[in-house]
Amino acid sequence: MRLPRMLVLCAALGILGAAGTLTGCSHEAEPWKLTDVTGHLPDLSFSLTGDDGKPATGDTFKGRTSLVYFGYTHCPDVCPETMARLMQVLTQLGPDAQQVRILFVTVDPARDTPKALHEYLGAFDAQHARGLTGSDRQIESMAQRYRVAYQMEKRDPNGDYEVTHSSAVYIFDAEGHARLLATDQDSPDVIAHDVRRIIDAHS
Repeated sequence: MRLPRMLVLCAALGILGAAGTLTGCSHEAEPWKLTDVTGHLPDLSFSLTGDDGKPATGDTFKGRTSLVYFGYTHCPDVCPETMARLMQVLTQLGPDAQQVRILFVTVDPARDTPKALHEYLGAFDAQHARGLTGSDRQIESMAQRYRVAYQMEKRDPNGDYEVTHSSAVYIFDAEGHARLLATDQDSPDVIAHDVRRIIDAHS
């Protein structure tokens, strides 16, 4: 379940609020198709547990472009839709896909064990996708760091619940610097175009 698109867009605008006066300084570089967050979000940094059960940090994934998405394995709609779109991005990247990792950070650590994440992501792409989980505090800390909103909804009579969460994909370059923000309105073509530019800049 996703947060309203307006909230996602407002978050992106909040990130860039101070940047509006800077965009007119240079006309040399081709404009990005996605939302440019360079310099407005912190580098990729966290201490969590990977879907292999081993500790994982931001440094673990340096050297490759990281597409970071916050979701959960019981998500009925937006998470599988987003993962399917990212699979299309990898297909369009061709050989460059070897330079990309998708980091799926759970917002439901109570149910998303490393094993559950591994099985879920393996159904999409075991080669490029990695799951990350941790304690409630660890997940909250990372979500706050990147201004990600999520909230557990009321349990049904069977004890099941959904987690409302934002649906943006955060794109970090090979050095771990935050570069771009993709929303569910951005097509796989557009995402692949900008991701390839980031890869080329660090090759």
